Amino acid sequence: MEIRKPNDAEYKKILSLSPQALFEGTLGEVKLSDEKAKQLIEALLQKGSDYLIATEGDHLMGWILIGTKKDQLTETIYGFIYELFVLEEFRGNGISKRLLEAGIEHLKREGDSEVRLSVYAGNQAMKLYEKLGFKHRTITMSMNIPRS
Repeated sequence: MEIRKPNDAEYKKILSLSPQALFEGTLGEVKLSDEKAKQLIEALLQKGSDYLIATEGDHLMGWILIGTKKDQLTETIYGFIYELFVLEEFRGNGISKRLLEAGIEHLKREGDSEVRLSVYAGNQAMKLYEKLGFKHRTITMSMNIPRS
């Protein structure tokens, strides 16, 4: 398995699969159009975010989208994992872990001393994040308001 930046064809494949990745990552709560997903991703890439992909031969197996953010309260700059996705047929082979490790190493080389991510409660990926040392930092709570 090789982890590297994507070429143009691979980037287009990622763009086409990103709505599915977001849908799965949000446990089916968010369904974006291809166009909206592309807008969100291109905005992140214009701000300096990067994709790293896992490949075996010509097979794209998964990707991680990493970048930086600024804490609104402390103005601290930190690394952020925006997206982590492994195609279904390649899951269970440690690809997510390898992508996370490569992404964290990339952020470290860029000078980040902290990395954060957001994950939906109940997402199975939380176990991996915790195993790698991520801790709960903030919790976002929500409630549906009944209509009268």
